Amino acid sequence: MTQHVTDALPTDASSAASGRREWWRDAVIYQVYPRSFADGNGDGMGDLPGVRARLPYLKELGVDAVWLSPFYASPQADAGYDVADYRAVDPMFGNLTDADDLVRDAHGLGLRVIVDLVPNHCSDQHEWFKQALREGPGSPIRERFHFRPGKGESGELPPNDWESIFGGPAWTRVEDGEWYLHLFAPEQPDFNWDHPAVHDEFRSILRFWLDLGIDGFRIDVAHGLVKAAGLPDIGHDEQVKLLGTEAVPYFDQDGVHEIYRSWRRILDEYTGNETGPEGPSLEGRGRETGGRIAVAEAWTPTVERSALYLRPDELHQAFNFSYLTTGWNAADLREVIDRSLGAMNAVHAPATWVLSNHDVVRHSTRLAEGDEARGLRRARAATLLMLALPGSAYLYQGEELGLPEVVDLPDEVRQDPAFFRSAGQDGTRDGCRVPLPWSGEAAPFGFGPVEGGPSWLPQPASWKNLTVEAQEGDPTSTLEFYRSALAVRREHPALGAGRQVTWLPTPDGVLAFRRDSAEGSFVCTVNLTAAPVPFPTPGTLLLAGADVEPGTETTELPADSTVWWAV
Repeated sequence: MTQHVTDALPTDASSAASGRREWWRDAVIYQVYPRSFADGNGDGMGDLPGVRARLPYLKELGVDAVWLSPFYASPQADAGYDVADYRAVDPMFGNLTDADDLVRDAHGLGLRVIVDLVPNHCSDQHEWFKQALREGPGSPIRERFHFRPGKGESGELPPNDWESIFGGPAWTRVEDGEWYLHLFAPEQPDFNWDHPAVHDEFRSILRFWLDLGIDGFRIDVAHGLVKAAGLPDIGHDEQVKLLGTEAVPYFDQDGVHEIYRSWRRILDEYTGNETGPEGPSLEGRGRETGGRIAVAEAWTPTVERSALYLRPDELHQAFNFSYLTTGWNAADLREVIDRSLGAMNAVHAPATWVLSNHDVVRHSTRLAEGDEARGLRRARAATLLMLALPGSAYLYQGEELGLPEVVDLPDEVRQDPAFFRSAGQDGTRDGCRVPLPWSGEAAPFGFGPVEGGPSWLPQPASWKNLTVEAQEGDPTSTLEFYRSALAVRREHPALGAGRQVTWLPTPDGVLAFRRDSAEGSFVCTVNLTAAPVPFPTPGTLLLAGADVEPGTETTELPADSTVWWAV
């Protein structure tokens, strides 16, 4: 498989790109899952020193920012999404000095840093929760969580019928007879956002990390903080619509928006102060800063509901899960692209595009339909389509290597808490979290500093052909394909931020759209069928993820492929 890159870019593209404002409107943001990215000390677990050592790789890849999944002090009941101390780094990952060094090194390379924030729930080892248990019923600190008496003659039944996302009841009973709410694992009690102390605490946490120099927050379960008044029963049938067409009383309540308005005011205080009151300025990328940002992980029924989180006085971006969950179908993709752009334009926010993350099956496997070669071909095509759309794009670590989902992990090595519960999610998130292969012929493929050392999840032997070392410099590799795509996206003036695409006439199963700027125009063609399709040649070939021979008048678009053209 060959990819093509030409010099058809306008000569003034670099200056056009460098004049862009508000970096987040067209940023390519790379998700690092720290325990699986790089191991700095050889204990088999990725850590912050490991991430720091690999930052030059991310700069060369061509991304704008790094988003780090949680590295806070945690018992790790849910891979760090159960936070015991929001101002401390878990010793598994390093310490605060390591975090500070990482941020400074990233800024020196022109990379911004976004960290996860988990405000819906904490760990049952959080000091507040431990104090609430010690002090018992009637304690004021219990009001910072959702403690309730149970139903039934002796309170033996949960306070309501809510179900955990991980399966089973969303309530756990403690020794004194009261129950507490946890929408996820029992080790993750939900905060009560009706309590002012919770608001005060998280405003303080925001400032702590902003002062350290981070450039933004990815807000976990952003749609879940506020629950319906009175915590009413729902009914099982209603709860199974969680990601369907209807809202439920524990997600996407209107009260969350006032929380984010207060956070936005804090973020705006730091605009133009890229690394905190005492830190150095961000260097390297040549764009205006655009301030600090917040990104919502908000699973809402529609993109229009997601857009409500992005009104001008609220958050900056929201993940586009509607796009992620759309299949390999031309009509469906066109519809979700139009709806996404329309919804975001209505609130003057950028659209975002994402194909994989730490909670879903990698898209190279998801699109494969049982054929690994077809999956990689479609994954490359899907990536080029995503990077051609107006707005900001998110990459998940390892997709630039073409990594497939690891579907055959033995039960005894799995660590996803949902795997051990009888209902809820399938519990197979470990398959996308297997540590990255960097170099060598045998596991752990350079993940840690010790040859043949440990790895918290086992890597397939076949990954020896997918390491960074194996792909680097190979013009046919997925890694070099990503580097080329990100370079072209950065340089072409019609790519990146924008509000719309102009759809072009196409045969069934093909998408084509045009994007225009004062310095040049661009066309993206996508053949989503299993056979080559002839198409009028739109311009000069820029980049393709499959072999293509441009014709003077007509070009045969390869099956399952995307081609970029300069016009």
